[in-house]
Amino acid sequence: MKFEKIHNKGQAQLFRNQYLEYLTKTHPLVIWGMYIPIIAFMLYYSAAVLTLDAWQIVMAFFAGMFFWTFFEYIMHRFTFHMVAESERAKKIVYVMHGNHHEYPRDKERLFMPPVPSIIIASAIFSLMYLIASLFNGSNYVFPFFPGFMLGYLMYGTMHYAIHAWNPPYKWMKPLWRNHHLHHYKNDHQGFGVSTTLWDRVFGTMFDLSKEKEDKEKVRELMYERK
Repeated sequence: MKFEKIHNKGQAQLFRNQYLEYLTKTHPLVIWGMYIPIIAFMLYYSAAVLTLDAWQIVMAFFAGMFFWTFFEYIMHRFTFHMVAESERAKKIVYVMHGNHHEYPRDKERLFMPPVPSIIIASAIFSLMYLIASLFNGSNYVFPFFPGFMLGYLMYGTMHYAIHAWNPPYKWMKPLWRNHHLHHYKNDHQGFGVSTTLWDRVFGTMFDLSKEKEDKEKVRELMYERK
């Protein structure tokens, strides 16, 4: 997705209808507030109703978190950055992700908004349940999916932080630089947000040792502190 100008202020207008436009925006705390009760209930259900052992719940939960990182990479690389030919397809890609590349500092669109988020999450859970049922493992979806969703929440929060703050710890700096380079240098690399693991595995990681850090440019990419 190439734009003549990347806007560090303002936000895209995705719909003419003001109510549809409102539904495209959200705050991270809204999404956390939506999913934390669901995560907690599913873990409780796994233990109290399905009577899964603690180790089974823990293993499935962390497997779900790990699977999220792979899902995140695949979705970002092949869905959000798909090559669209028709005007309708281009519009869909722009609504899904292109607007974020044109307005990367739009704080209200760094998390998927509630309505499409809950629809997609429900579809993913249903698909996981269906696939697991084929192998008589449907019970494990209930602790696996909360791990997957916590992975999503951590990804969204990390995404927000990368666009908003300086890295809080030195060891987190490669994440920040990898994603900024994805936005401001080459959007065919640096697809990982919550981790650079899959960028390294699939060869889409920037060689940070060869990327000169422009501190003035980095400063421009941060939100102004009030």
